Amino acid sequence: MKYKKEQKVSENYIRKKTIISFVLFAGLIAAGVFSWNKLQEQPKEAGALKPLRQGLEMNEWIFKNVLGARNLSETYSKNLAAPKVRVNGDAGLKNASDTAGWHLSLVKNTGDTAQITLAQIKALPKTEIIFDFKCIEGWSQVTHWGGVRFSDFVRKYGLAPEAAMKYAGLVTPDKQYYVGIDMESMMHPQTILCYEMNGKPLPLNQGYPLRLIIPVKYGVKHLKRIGTLFFDDKRPRDYWHEQGYDYYCGL
Repeated sequence: MKYKKEQKVSENYIRKKTIISFVLFAGLIAAGVFSWNKLQEQPKEAGALKPLRQGLEMNEWIFKNVLGARNLSETYSKNLAAPKVRVNGDAGLKNASDTAGWHLSLVKNTGDTAQITLAQIKALPKTEIIFDFKCIEGWSQVTHWGGVRFSDFVRKYGLAPEAAMKYAGLVTPDKQYYVGIDMESMMHPQTILCYEMNGKPLPLNQGYPLRLIIPVKYGVKHLKRIGTLFFDDKRPRDYWHEQGYDYYCGL
């Protein structure tokens, strides 16, 4: 076996390589600081710096046009559902008096507003779903919910013209939390107007008496304590989108 002849490295060579490495490192730091400062100088769009918002819009296009909301979320057996369900935020829930005499204000395209009671919603066929609820904070949990398919609600109340629009908007009774959701996701067969958790009425901190469960979206879109439901061809306001998050929030 032949061995390569050992080469001696001079101190000057080592010094030269070290200097070059430090210069390159310093250059990368300077470029990073320059790029960061330039980014901070950019105007904001809907709560996010313009380049970041453009990136989010590109993500939305990919999710909406390539992945879409047509696939079903994976479901689980009841024994896998968490007995203690985590709460992913309390915006719009701070006034418990909102539940007294609650009704859903359904705004139609005609301009009329129908007042729908919980009893009327419960009179529709019940659907249960057990899925992995995902939060933008990075946690997920298998949870069990019961309610009425949104698509069944649409059929019951003759909302075909409204469902032909591009978006649905949902707002809490105190107007402090609001979401806008694309109609394809709202009409997904796993999207429900939910009034039960683990076979019991929703707790106050989970949106009693009625909340949205929409498995094809992150938790920020699962609005708790629905006060008003309306439809539009333009994007309705969305609480977290205004804070700089993705509007679509698809999975």
